[in-house]
Amino acid sequence: MKLLLQAITDYVSTKKGMWTTLAAWLIITIVLAVFAPNAKDYEVSRIDSLPEDAQSAIAQKKMDQYFPNNEGTPAILVFQSGDGQIESTQLAEVLAKIEKENINGITKIIPLAALPPQAAASFFSDDKTTAIIPLTLDSSLETKDIKKSLELIKKVAADSSNFKLYVTGPAGIATDSLDLFSRADVVLILSTVGLILILLIVIYRSPLLALIPLLAAVFVYEVVMQVLGLMGKAGLALSNQTISIMSILLFAAMIDYSLFVFSRYREELTRHESKFDAMKEAMRETGMPVFFSGGTVLAAMLVLFFAQLGDIKSFAPTFATTMVVIMIASVTLVPALFTLFGRKSFWPKIPRVGGQSAKKHFLWGTTGRFVVRKPGLSVLVIGLLLLLSASNLFNLKYEFDTMKSFPKDMPSRQGYEILAEKFERGELAPTTVVFESSKSITAEEQETLRSALAEQPSVSNVRLSGTAEDKTVIQYSLTFQGNPYSSRTLDALEKIISHEKQIVTDSHLNGKLYFAGETAVKVDDRSSNNRDVLIIVLMETILIFAMLIVLTRSVKMPIYMMGTILISFFAALGLGMFLSNLFFGIDTISNRVPLYAFVFLVALGIDYNIMLISRFQEERAKHSVKKAVEIAVANTGGVISSAGIILAATFAVLMTQPIQLLFIFGFIVAVGILLDTFLIRGILLPGLIVLLEKDKTTSESN
Repeated sequence: MKLLLQAITDYVSTKKGMWTTLAAWLIITIVLAVFAPNAKDYEVSRIDSLPEDAQSAIAQKKMDQYFPNNEGTPAILVFQSGDGQIESTQLAEVLAKIEKENINGITKIIPLAALPPQAAASFFSDDKTTAIIPLTLDSSLETKDIKKSLELIKKVAADSSNFKLYVTGPAGIATDSLDLFSRADVVLILSTVGLILILLIVIYRSPLLALIPLLAAVFVYEVVMQVLGLMGKAGLALSNQTISIMSILLFAAMIDYSLFVFSRYREELTRHESKFDAMKEAMRETGMPVFFSGGTVLAAMLVLFFAQLGDIKSFAPTFATTMVVIMIASVTLVPALFTLFGRKSFWPKIPRVGGQSAKKHFLWGTTGRFVVRKPGLSVLVIGLLLLLSASNLFNLKYEFDTMKSFPKDMPSRQGYEILAEKFERGELAPTTVVFESSKSITAEEQETLRSALAEQPSVSNVRLSGTAEDKTVIQYSLTFQGNPYSSRTLDALEKIISHEKQIVTDSHLNGKLYFAGETAVKVDDRSSNNRDVLIIVLMETILIFAMLIVLTRSVKMPIYMMGTILISFFAALGLGMFLSNLFFGIDTISNRVPLYAFVFLVALGIDYNIMLISRFQEERAKHSVKKAVEIAVANTGGVISSAGIILAATFAVLMTQPIQLLFIFGFIVAVGILLDTFLIRGILLPGLIVLLEKDKTTSESN
């Protein structure tokens, strides 16, 4: 592999190879832009997460089998009066006009005018200022088509009444998410590019040095988006959340690897007059480490294929494809662009033959000397700080209400919160219970089972909502006392599900209970997420540990490296949540965030780990342990700290996104990278090496 990679970089570093490489990238980019679809064309607001064998998924299949009229994408129309109460007759007129429009996709709407007064009253709040009307849309409609239909419904309602209409439920959330991300993606890309450009100019004080990596990133971004578009056309599910995180990964990795290449290129330009010879030597030293770093991130992303949850598993092909293109670009496009501009890349500080290469960083030189003199104190202080940060994990609270992740002014969230205020909270998302028996169920047996379910902890009420024609299957609507998305309610339903057989037996029936609905989905989601966290963390830890053994040709070094990586992750998660509560008032976290943060902090943190240890091992062949550590910290600290600041800032751009999950994820990863850059790699890891590594004896060295 090394010989093949060297042959490629040697060719790219020639004049002919440089022009051929640049021409090839330009042609490929243009062809893909003209003939391939863009990933945005196949972007969806959500991906089905649960596996087909999840209990709630099986229950939903039973629902579709026995009660097919319930199929479709549900929406909830929330009408609110601006002046006084809503009259039932006036609302019925509005609904009649909506039906008269024959709006595309509407398959079912509550016939309010045909309902008995008592049944109709259940759709109104106690103060009669708010009404909810469930509506079902054809499940085959695309999100864009649903959006058009809902806009027409809103127009009819606005033209025929003074009611304020909010659309919530899955249909409303999907259309709002589409609008949200279409605007947010532009902000994300512009913010990322702008921030990276400013930081590169400020840190390196060279305009071209800032523009070249960004130019490479733009080429890679265009190629990746078109390749993902082809994969989307072939059937790959692409969520807007995945695309947003992918964009950050792309720019972060491209800038990181560009910094590694240019740093060595600048050094070689002080030894070689020819810019081509300088790049050839630079890539011989950095090509393999850069490619290996990218390969490690790629391997970490491929592990996500083993996830149960669909939205996490969908990361694997998207991020893996991105990393493959980045790895190719890092050993072809990046060196070709730097070679094209040559010494001008570093203007105004142009490196000359015989001149001084990059200066040692004063801060890290001082830090290295202190760590070598006081390794025990260094490890103790940083270790205590990290443990204190990690201790906040005991205060971690998970949020399972997806709506809380959206902006407060999003119409579907506003409608949802009006429902929570005006109606019983449990009515927001009742749980559907299906009982399947081999024989007909009498009315008395139906009531017995209903009473048994109603007696379960935290259950508010249970209503019979449907029976199959042969009476062998019955359907109940079960409402919990509290928020259907709270941990307490999830625990209550999980307990009911685990005692399902006992409930049936105690009711003197023979059959099986199935639980569907949003609370049941969240129960399965929580269980699958916990399983995925365990599997992914174990697999990635073992995989990365094995790769570090191959790279360092040591067993002890990977133990230090993996130990500090894991400490860094736990500290980042604990400190990140403490700071997000302190500064942003966010005290809960999506259960997806820890897994997302682990994958990215561990995968990307390896780059800096490898850089420090590689330099230490190089110097260890010539110096004592202490001297080798001091030199390694001093010589790599500047590159690592500047790359870390840029990487952290890049992930912090996710905080511009309107989704709280992405906001918290970006913030925690940024905090983790800064901890990793300044405390782990700069102090803790070097201190551990000084304490635990021993100098060779005279006999051993001979």
